[in-house]
Amino acid sequence: MDLAFTAEDKAFQTEVRDWIAEAYTPDLRAKSAVSKNGYLDKEGQIAWQKKLYEKGWVAPNWPVEYGGPGLTASQRYILNMELSAAGTPPVSPMGLAMVAPVLMAFGSEEQKAKYLPPILRSDVWWCQGYSEPGSGSDLASLQMSAVRDGDDYVLNGSKIWTTHAQWADMIFCLVRTSKEGKMQEGISFIIFPMTLPGIKVSPLPTLDGPAEGQQEINQVFFENVRVPIAEALVGEENMGWTYAKYLLQFERGNAYASGLRNMLSKARKIAGVVEKEGAPLSRDADFARKMAQLSIKVDSLDATEQRIFSALAAGQAVGPESSMLKCQGSETQQAITELVLEAAGTYGAPFVQDNWAVARAGANADLAFPAFSVNAAPSYFNYRKASIYAGSNEIQRNIMAKMVLGL
Repeated sequence: MDLAFTAEDKAFQTEVRDWIAEAYTPDLRAKSAVSKNGYLDKEGQIAWQKKLYEKGWVAPNWPVEYGGPGLTASQRYILNMELSAAGTPPVSPMGLAMVAPVLMAFGSEEQKAKYLPPILRSDVWWCQGYSEPGSGSDLASLQMSAVRDGDDYVLNGSKIWTTHAQWADMIFCLVRTSKEGKMQEGISFIIFPMTLPGIKVSPLPTLDGPAEGQQEINQVFFENVRVPIAEALVGEENMGWTYAKYLLQFERGNAYASGLRNMLSKARKIAGVVEKEGAPLSRDADFARKMAQLSIKVDSLDATEQRIFSALAAGQAVGPESSMLKCQGSETQQAITELVLEAAGTYGAPFVQDNWAVARAGANADLAFPAFSVNAAPSYFNYRKASIYAGSNEIQRNIMAKMVLGL
């Protein structure tokens, strides 16, 4: 495993840091500071992604022929590391990191030409239609139907936990096109506009608070929605399960360590300000032990990510090892948000809408509580979902046992 950066890599790292210092404006930083999950409101999110696009870095993993920047494996790693370390908003993955690779691998030339350029420019917002009220980790049991009627599919059913569906222009969706054979064999992968008649988006309120611009998940209902098969169907009919598994490698195989260090740094700063029995919380032996354990865990995850990065640089695929990153990364996220909430203590109790509205207005002098408390509780509650989405961590461990360990 060769982890040494070349002189060119170090120069690129300096370029990335200099660009972030200029492009990550005070306004964007202020919005990020009060985010419960790292993302901004739609306006801010698109503004940030377009900055990345103009620099050529919004899709570092895209091939050059589709508009990618042609970065080396080490440059891609450095870019992601520096963006995470600076606390910049992650790009919305639905278009850039999830449906785009599927279109590149399995879409028609017409679909690639129509959809990939606006995805790259962040001109179109996508959402994901996978889970259903009775089909989550057991996704193969999904029941949303797509019945052929002439040149159209007629869709009926619903999808749930649909992130930012209220913002979406397009959706990529798994639907049941056949009930013959195994459940996995009757699923198709389709794409279509969210503006079609018969689609209804209903918000799902969550414990982390419905602060302005931060509504996140929804249930989407489809009643006799007609979509043209020639435009909507990606690849072959009844092959959607294969495409879904391909997509999930990209959803699960994220780099976590740099972002986790940024989160841990926040906990450390809070612990240096908050007092316990007349001394900074950071001096409390029990709290210090938790900080040390999490620091070790982040270092271990970083080493694992660098090992995988080295394999990618050598031309190897991530494969089922992405489940390992997802498990460890999401559980560490949860542990750190729990530690931040512990450090915030009673300061985390005020209602999130009040905190968020005051902080967003920039009226920090009017806050009746430290600024760090604004999203301590909302982030804690929001990240409870991290070990469930993209396949629950119990499912990930089954995958690792079977595909990695051969059990």
